[in-house]
Amino acid sequence: MSRSLLPEAIEAYSASLVIETEAQKKLRIETAKLPMAQMQIGPDQGAFLTLLVGAIGARKAIEIGTFTGYSAIAIARGLAPNGTLLCCDVNEEWTSIARRYWKEAGLEKRIELKLAPALETLDGLIRSGKEGTFDFAFIDADKTGYDAYYEACLKLLRPGGLIALDNMLWSGAVAKPEIKDDDTVAIRALNAKISADPRVDASLLTVGDGVMLARKK
Repeated sequence: MSRSLLPEAIEAYSASLVIETEAQKKLRIETAKLPMAQMQIGPDQGAFLTLLVGAIGARKAIEIGTFTGYSAIAIARGLAPNGTLLCCDVNEEWTSIARRYWKEAGLEKRIELKLAPALETLDGLIRSGKEGTFDFAFIDADKTGYDAYYEACLKLLRPGGLIALDNMLWSGAVAKPEIKDDDTVAIRALNAKISADPRVDASLLTVGDGVMLARKK
């Protein structure tokens, strides 16, 4: 599964223009050695997330699917002073790497990790009265769960808040009707749903493997 639809030379050029912190560089290099390295977002997408979060003045953010923590660093860097990021994941091994680099980046006090099924965490927040209190959400986890994550995050976001969903082009598979595996079907259906959803303004961007950006009305 390709991380980007761009030609390799263009992706490398784009990445070369991104200024990363030392912690981000080291984390990206370490993660590249893992068998599931393709799950990590690229530096261009990381810079985009930092810019988005900063542009809306986000103070409270949530991430569904953390892996080794690169996207969490990108989001946390963009938060307003005293801002916080809640990360939802189930993998102790990968997130132990994340914790190391969050500390190295000086962001460990801004990031809370919840090791539990994401829907349990999201539903718990909703039940505890946190609807409408988050500014930003990034969804990058199991694709068949995306619709449920989207609905929960939409409840948790304030009006004007943003949801960014990763892998929404799925290496181009969504544009090929003959591909009908569960992940592709789920992503294709959610793209159609969000684009027609009257609750949001949305745009599917060709950043990385495709980012669907939805702004809650």
